[in-house]
Amino acid sequence: MSRTISEPGLTGPALRDAISWTTDPYANALRKERGPLFLRRTDGWLLPLDIERWCADADATDLSALRRCEGPVLDIGCGPGRLVAALTARGHRALGIDVSEAAVARTLRLGGSALHRSVFEPLPGEGRWGTVLLIDGNVGIGGDPHHLLHRTAALVAPGGLLIAETAPQDIDERSEVRLDDGRTAHSGTASAPQFSWARLGTPALLRYAQPLGWHPVDQWESDGRPFVSLRRSRVILTTSQSPDTVNSAAVTSSQFPRNTSGDSPLAGS
Repeated sequence: MSRTISEPGLTGPALRDAISWTTDPYANALRKERGPLFLRRTDGWLLPLDIERWCADADATDLSALRRCEGPVLDIGCGPGRLVAALTARGHRALGIDVSEAAVARTLRLGGSALHRSVFEPLPGEGRWGTVLLIDGNVGIGGDPHHLLHRTAALVAPGGLLIAETAPQDIDERSEVRLDDGRTAHSGTASAPQFSWARLGTPALLRYAQPLGWHPVDQWESDGRPFVSLRRSRVILTTSQSPDTVNSAAVTSSQFPRNTSGDSPLAGS
């Protein structure tokens, strides 16, 4: 059974990101299931967003990541829901979260469970997710990789997985961007709010992740899209510990919790 939960309001950076992704260009692109849509930097550089692929069924490259998922899966920045739908069809308990109401609504229409919320807000099942996904460039959320990776470490169970898609280049870039549908002069998107975004290649992601207790498990590329999976240390780091002193042994899927509480859409699913 699919369901959604809306929060009364966002604050701070989460609010700014939510406002950005609920502007008309993004909602319109999801409704039409096609672009063009870009992230535009302040210097005019454009990063194309692959709306058509996001709105299609999960492809073979997506499945190369989904096959590696363990336990209940949290898809951060789920967009229009293809991964949540595919995971649900494969028998996983999966939840998508997104700051875009249009994206959440579409995920629900596909039969997935979704929540209208930022990753930086309280979430159901914190510390008990088997796998967290950062696909389709979502390692860039918030423009602060250290903060995002620290947050994901708090969401997964000890020994849980993070599966992330990285940029094909060896880059570590942070910038202010806005959504742009390529018709700026006519659509009014020049006034769309700016928000912080990051682009990371695999080497940069690993540099940020390992000091936070994330240990690389696998790296692969499919159809030009690079991925990395990392496992969280089974021992939570404290200020007196270093990543080298903790036990990073893997846990099996049977060790992940099977029940969540509170407002979790996974309870009883």
